[in-house]
Amino acid sequence: MKMRLILLACLLSGSLAQAADFGGLLRGVLNGGVQIGPQQETPQDNNGDAVGNLVGALLSGNTSPEQERLIGQQISGNLLGAAPLVGDAALQRYVNRVGRWVASTSERPDLAWRFGVVESEDINAFAAPGGYVFVTKGLYKKLQNEAELAAVLGHEIGHVVRQHHLKLLQQSQMVAAVGGLLGQRLGNKNQLIQNLIGNGAEIVARSLDKDAEYEADRIGMVLSARAGYDPYALPAVLQEIGHVPAQDSRMALLYKTHPHPEDRLARLGEAVESAEAGLPEGNLVSNRFYRLK
Repeated sequence: MKMRLILLACLLSGSLAQAADFGGLLRGVLNGGVQIGPQQETPQDNNGDAVGNLVGALLSGNTSPEQERLIGQQISGNLLGAAPLVGDAALQRYVNRVGRWVASTSERPDLAWRFGVVESEDINAFAAPGGYVFVTKGLYKKLQNEAELAAVLGHEIGHVVRQHHLKLLQQSQMVAAVGGLLGQRLGNKNQLIQNLIGNGAEIVARSLDKDAEYEADRIGMVLSARAGYDPYALPAVLQEIGHVPAQDSRMALLYKTHPHPEDRLARLGEAVESAEAGLPEGNLVSNRFYRLK
């Protein structure tokens, strides 16, 4: 067993590049002071005790908001390395305004929320711990109004609020293995933890439990309604993407990470029917929806 852990440490330490600071990139976009382009390197944290504390927090399930943000930053940077932000600063500012408004109605309004549209024709959206939310350009082009954008962002905000991906990471056998290695003082602590939590393509793209996806759908509808949008915008999005043929390559990752749109629509229908009070009317806000050029 000890030899397996040492082998895992070697594989982790040499497999991944440094992650970009996604939060820093998006802050620059919002301030109009950064040109969207190649990823930047994240400064190394040489404090071994801090790294050990982070692993300990993951193992115990008691991750602080700041530790959660650092994990999300690392994961998001790796995702941006594979799919950079769309080079349209006005689009990024718009999506951040809508996303932050929807997030302000959630149970965690004080997180440093960051939103971005990434350069990918896949039809999908992702979230990382700490308030990082991505929508692919392929999905964005399917949206017809601001209410639909708010609904998609609301679904991903739901994942962050309920800490779905963070819990998945905490349960990961890789965390337990690296935690054991740190306890034995084997390898470079900083490199191990960066490789572990920086592997965002695996953590974020991994399929969550179906119940987590259904819960995020319900939260998305509620947050959209609280923010003044039409709560039925999310079912409209699910109907739209449900019309895309399953064999379309743009849908491959969506079907790996989410239940089928028809199943999600059925669950949402059950939730609405069981609600004691009907959902309030809201607005589609089509007139100010930012359309890609």
